[in-house]
Amino acid sequence: MQGASSGIGYGLKYQARCISDVKADTDHTTFLAGTLSLKEENEVHLIRLSSSGTELFCEGLFSHPNEIWDLVSCPFDQRIFSTVYSNGETYGAAIWQIPELYGELNSPQLEKITSLDGHAGKIKCILWWPSGRHDKLISIDEENLYLWSLDASKKTAQIQSQDSAGMPHKISGGAWDPHDVNSVAATFESSLQLWDVRAMGKTISIECSHVRSVDYHPKRKHVLVTAEHESGIHIWDLRKPKVPIQELPGHTHWTWIVKCNPEYDGVILSAGTDSTVNLWLVSLGNDDVSTESQTESPTHWVDPLINTYSDYEDSIYGLTWSSREPWIFASLSYDGRVVVESVKPSISKK
Repeated sequence: MQGASSGIGYGLKYQARCISDVKADTDHTTFLAGTLSLKEENEVHLIRLSSSGTELFCEGLFSHPNEIWDLVSCPFDQRIFSTVYSNGETYGAAIWQIPELYGELNSPQLEKITSLDGHAGKIKCILWWPSGRHDKLISIDEENLYLWSLDASKKTAQIQSQDSAGMPHKISGGAWDPHDVNSVAATFESSLQLWDVRAMGKTISIECSHVRSVDYHPKRKHVLVTAEHESGIHIWDLRKPKVPIQELPGHTHWTWIVKCNPEYDGVILSAGTDSTVNLWLVSLGNDDVSTESQTESPTHWVDPLINTYSDYEDSIYGLTWSSREPWIFASLSYDGRVVVESVKPSISKK
């Protein structure tokens, strides 16, 4: 279904691919976005949705050194966030803090809490502890996972443990299980690999094809979703990892990112290099999705694609739900355009 253009737009000055929900801001619907300019000073935008839900405005604008390849807001402190950045040759990662009186300063500067030094390879992402306030976070590069202990007050981060992937292909990303904080999933070119962070040892391996993104279902244990370049979207039950429990067609070009809704069961967003965002609604039943039942009763099968948002002119690499208003999502296309949409009209029809 092609959706009418109803999104609220906001433009960044440069190209960009990273946007994050500010989960810790419980008073406002707020997002952080970072730019990706090799030649210019990059920027982090603190973007807020007006109380009327009709306008996006810049709540804070901050300079950031180097291209931003990954940006995640701290889930328990709205002024803290992490970035992975590059100067075109080398990669780094750091934890930053927005100054307390940033709204009253002429040119507020980000405060670097600490760098996450120790990576030799290309850093891919930072994962924050998924459940409540905690000092642990994980950094992932193409070959290694590092578990860190962060002390923001002392501005230090110490490596607690580390493990090498030991795989023929490089790691491309990952996600931390909100139901089991001892489990982390990492994406590879041809597989999805789970780690037990207590022993930093591999547990489950799932064969996939060109995995670009993974997200855990926030309400159901054992269920996660992957976005795969050409084969679309796969939903997995970790108790039966040999084959996906459901497959969605994805996008007309590469499917790049997938996000499960934090509140609405079975509501999934995906985005890709075809310049569209797709909204899916899958029936998970009492335990999981049953592809067999769909085969047996084709007359009851319902198209899971409930809307397509195409108000974009470039590939979409950034996608996030709002934790505060879970019917709202923000997307970021490579040309620096942020669009915020409400899925209420689409979900209410179902």
